[in-house]
Amino acid sequence: MGVYTVESTEKISEVREQLTLWMADSSRVKLSPELRGGRRKILQSILSHDLDFRGQNSLYSRHNFHAFAAKFPPQIPKFFIEHLSAPNELIADTMMGSGTTILEALLAGRRSVGFDLDPLAVLLCTIKTANIQQELAFQYGKRVIGGAVKSLEDPSVLRKQLESEFDLETRKFIDYWFMPDTQLQLYAISKAIRKTDVPEIRSFLELCFSAIIVTKSGGVSLAMDLAHSRPHKVAGKKPRNAIEEFEKRLRKNAASLEHIAGSDRIQLHRADTRRLPMENDSVDLIVTSPPYANAIDYVRAHKFSLVWFGIPIGQLSELRAEYIGSERAAATVVAGYGEISDEVLKKLSTLDLKKARILAKYFDDMRGAFSEMHRITKPDRCAVVVVGSSTMRGIDVRTPECLAEVARKVGWDVVGLATRRIDRDKRMMPMRAKGTPKSMIEERMSEEAVIGLYKNGRKN
Repeated sequence: MGVYTVESTEKISEVREQLTLWMADSSRVKLSPELRGGRRKILQSILSHDLDFRGQNSLYSRHNFHAFAAKFPPQIPKFFIEHLSAPNELIADTMMGSGTTILEALLAGRRSVGFDLDPLAVLLCTIKTANIQQELAFQYGKRVIGGAVKSLEDPSVLRKQLESEFDLETRKFIDYWFMPDTQLQLYAISKAIRKTDVPEIRSFLELCFSAIIVTKSGGVSLAMDLAHSRPHKVAGKKPRNAIEEFEKRLRKNAASLEHIAGSDRIQLHRADTRRLPMENDSVDLIVTSPPYANAIDYVRAHKFSLVWFGIPIGQLSELRAEYIGSERAAATVVAGYGEISDEVLKKLSTLDLKKARILAKYFDDMRGAFSEMHRITKPDRCAVVVVGSSTMRGIDVRTPECLAEVARKVGWDVVGLATRRIDRDKRMMPMRAKGTPKSMIEERMSEEAVIGLYKNGRKN
């Protein structure tokens, strides 16, 4: 399994060549009679299935390793992978987030490739699909705990080391969000993790470390509910002991490290969905979920743990500007996305031009994403996109319908839009601060859409 950062044109070319060679070594694929009969018809049929999956366990295997905002239940990719692909075919998630699709593809005996710009997403997906020895991981974890406890025996020395570790901007962030004692505990753990000499186990321990910070409830920072990506500082909060929380998470994650075969069937890349390092017509199925327009800000939450991995706040801010729908460099509001999209932008522009520009930027970004998805997908193959709407200035921007229009503009055949009800406790959407009115996203986020796309044209 490989993890790469794809930034330059040269690197994209290099990774594309590597992926081409990797895919050429795949086993022969045997298609069922149903798949040989055409996947568009299958997609049209299964979009009418009950896609709520309420009451089903979503935390099996390694899906419980780390909180991640707005991740969809594993039953969604599992359902579409089983119906729209054959064993050994190539499944892609071009905005892989927590890696739900990638893990489900692995469990279903498919090959898979995943892309995301977020460093924490790549780390999480890497560990969720790596073949790591349970006992060895636990032994190294206990060694980290022992090393951290020893470092804390001389807090004055540890404090000096901590203060020299980070630049001024990052130090201000840490001082604002973490209590002094918690800072020492986290720094002691992170120092001990760095000494782990087995790369995959070190990454596993980093993920355990991150999970005690970016969490749905509690956590060791002064923030509320980082798993929902919109942190609020809580006055009077008493953070939990980081050493104790790390040991709990270590035990929990290690217990889920059942043997997973086939890691060589996976390629993961830190890359932009609008600029994918893949050849044309190379993917058999895409199952993905893009960011919600003007709703989920992943870096805002993920930076709470990433700073402890040595990534400065300034660098994370620059990375944030590259994400889909970033509010920086908002686009000029123009027509041409589609009838519904243009009408929404026109209406929003009369109320808030800045918000309209942000939405236009999101449509622009998604146009690039859909174009690349179409380019890399084989003819007579499908893509499944799960997305919810957003409310901006009181206007439902009808994101699923708008994105369907954008996808159609770049060549996709839109087979249908299915609606699924969201289990909020499992989808983990942003929540309001205690005592304040419901946020726009909380009021409307009771359902989302599943967009079924098909690439026309058969190659024999």
